[in-house]
Amino acid sequence: MGEEAPPSPLPAARPVFYSGCPGCAMDRKKESNQGIPYKELFFVGITTVASSLPISSLFPFLYFMIQDLHVAKDEQDIGFYAGFLGASYMIGRCFASLFWGIVADRIGRKPIIVFSIFSVVILNTLFGLSVKYWMAIATRFLLGSLNGMLAPIKAYSIEVCRPEHQALGLSVVSTAWGIGLVVGPAIGGYFAQPAKQYPSIFSEKSIFGRFPYFLPCLCISLIALVVLISCIWLPETLHKHKNIEGEVEMVDDSTSSPGEDSHKHKSLYKNWPLMSSIVAYCVFTLHDTAYSEIFSLWAVSNRKYGGLSFSSKEVGQVLASAGAGLVVYQLFIYRLVHKYLGPVNSTRVASALSIPILAAYPFMTHLSGFRLGIALYLAAILKDVLSMTITTGTSLLQNNAVSQSQRGASNGISTTAMSFFKAVAPAGAGVLFSWSQKRQNSSFLPGDQMLFFLLNVIEIVGLVLTFKPFLALPRHSNLR
Repeated sequence: MGEEAPPSPLPAARPVFYSGCPGCAMDRKKESNQGIPYKELFFVGITTVASSLPISSLFPFLYFMIQDLHVAKDEQDIGFYAGFLGASYMIGRCFASLFWGIVADRIGRKPIIVFSIFSVVILNTLFGLSVKYWMAIATRFLLGSLNGMLAPIKAYSIEVCRPEHQALGLSVVSTAWGIGLVVGPAIGGYFAQPAKQYPSIFSEKSIFGRFPYFLPCLCISLIALVVLISCIWLPETLHKHKNIEGEVEMVDDSTSSPGEDSHKHKSLYKNWPLMSSIVAYCVFTLHDTAYSEIFSLWAVSNRKYGGLSFSSKEVGQVLASAGAGLVVYQLFIYRLVHKYLGPVNSTRVASALSIPILAAYPFMTHLSGFRLGIALYLAAILKDVLSMTITTGTSLLQNNAVSQSQRGASNGISTTAMSFFKAVAPAGAGVLFSWSQKRQNSSFLPGDQMLFFLLNVIEIVGLVLTFKPFLALPRHSNLR
């Protein structure tokens, strides 16, 4: 008697696409085109850059702006007031990010992205016209509250890509964000106080002489305006299906992976793979934001206080070079790093390599000329590259821990928590900077050595959080 033939496997179910649904249109496009979605990622890149430019554009001139606003009684108190001004943007974003993420899950990613870019155009321009400390604080706070783009753009970058390209999509967000955080300070450094930097072009009696920080803000607002116009061609990705009663219904991605299904009905706050990756992400964010503020204040402060006595233009040049290095890394190296290490291991390696780089900064004050330039530029480039690797790795873990219907909200939670830490970081960094300048003769970690030591402590905490039992991975995940 012959052996019974094994049952043939059932054919894979074909995805169902609904007419008029923008999410289904995007899924149909991904199914027919298996290549990298260059057009969509281009929009992701330029909108992210436009949104991030204002965040740190003030760092090169923040020290001088506080001087001009006459709120600090002593020179050593400038860092204190600078910290709170730097934190006001993140405080605003902390209050509003979850709201924008939930709204993006309800009405779509595109409307929130467009509104966020519009808020940059208006409020960043008003910040450049600030003549009082309270006005500067208020405009930065409102800009943070109304610029809710970070949560939906992360979800968007995942949704325009096939699974094999999702790491690239998130890395575009991280890289564009990093470029904005580097190009922004470069614009701030080159165009702040134009009547002093370029007296042959700008008069003290002109609008740029009377408002010395208006020109860099205007340049950024004009860039954002061009990006806002380009958003006309930005496709939507959220699924919107019409049922038989004619009501609009949001549903999950019909082509979502099996790993996503287990998260559909799970509370986000009980989703430990999501929450553990958010915790690690927030610690690294705290570190990166504090580093950005400390680096800029340290570089422009006087050498007698342990700084480098740089001008705002010189700080802008360093940060612009770091941004150029970041672009090269993103285009030619990062995909190989992700392919062979994965998001978890690449985060661990990048975090570990950041520690000796940070430890080297205080000793650069003993260098000058060409040797100082080589050491400082190389350290700044490597630090930005490693930070981008960490940010992309932790963001990929977050977005793989939820389904599409929860992606905007989960990124909203992440952005809210991250914004809180980013609000604490500049204020804390400013206070620590002022304190460190007053202890240059201390026997234990004098001055700037204490600053970079504390940054390394935060980096080590973040590194520890990437290991079990602190970090959990989604079930059936091949992330490593």
